Amino acid sequence: MLQQTTVTAVLPYYESFLTRFPTVQALAAAPEAEVMAAWAGLGYYARARNLHACAQAVAAQGAFPADIEGLRALPGIGPYTAAAVAAIAFGVPAVPVDGNVERVTSRLFAIQTPLPAAKPEIAAAAARLGSQPEAQAHPPDFAQALFDLGATVCTPTSPACAICPWMNHCAARASGSAADLPRKSPKAARPMRHGVMFWLTDADGRVLLRRRPPRGLLGGMTEVPGTPWRVPAWTDAEWRAHAPMPLAWQRAGDVRHGFTHFELSLEVLAATVPRIEAEGFLRHHSELEAEALPSVMRKVAAAASGR
Repeated sequence: MLQQTTVTAVLPYYESFLTRFPTVQALAAAPEAEVMAAWAGLGYYARARNLHACAQAVAAQGAFPADIEGLRALPGIGPYTAAAVAAIAFGVPAVPVDGNVERVTSRLFAIQTPLPAAKPEIAAAAARLGSQPEAQAHPPDFAQALFDLGATVCTPTSPACAICPWMNHCAARASGSAADLPRKSPKAARPMRHGVMFWLTDADGRVLLRRRPPRGLLGGMTEVPGTPWRVPAWTDAEWRAHAPMPLAWQRAGDVRHGFTHFELSLEVLAATVPRIEAEGFLRHHSELEAEALPSVMRKVAAAASGR
């Protein structure tokens, strides 16, 4: 959960998740839809699908692999996670390279190459740190110490070099460039995509919903029916071809949402009919909280209901 999400946002989800799935076996046995519903709101939903698949693989094996190669073979486990679990859980001499470790390493060795091109150079330098006797003797403590050093001392801005235990060995401090590292390539402007969402309710107060395809953006999550998301805005004639029913749709509001690679602007249209005859499934307003609605869809629901 902490990959790409803050601690403050994660805590309530983490506690609820462990209550709901207290063991690897319990998570493995749960339906994917239930796991996605528990994850709804955290974003980057491929993490939840991978976590579920990983639990199933571990349950089938009977235990977690205790080496980096075995961990890398599990669904959703990349180089950083494999090294972190191997070092902290199993005492394997490995240096997990997260953002904190990238920052510490790039400053310690004064690596000038901008990220992300610098990642191989930083990884090689971090491996040199991991080859030191202290790192080899206490892999869990060394890995956690690097994380904490970056989080509390070697911070992104105004690093506290005067209290750093490695101050006398830091090349960036010696050159006065610590605050400028790691260098980063300029970010490209994110394009704006547009969509139209259809909030359709029946006489009983039930809302029409759909399930997104299992793979891709927001894969497997619940959504409000709508048009595809594209760069040009939709004209009335265009969006009507995507409406679940040919109705006198009324404007209910607008939603803005940011994804990693693009911004999204949604126009929310609403209608009520005695009976819904369209592809999807129905949920009462009171049941929406339990659905696997991602944050952008919860914004759509809020706009449609005037909240």
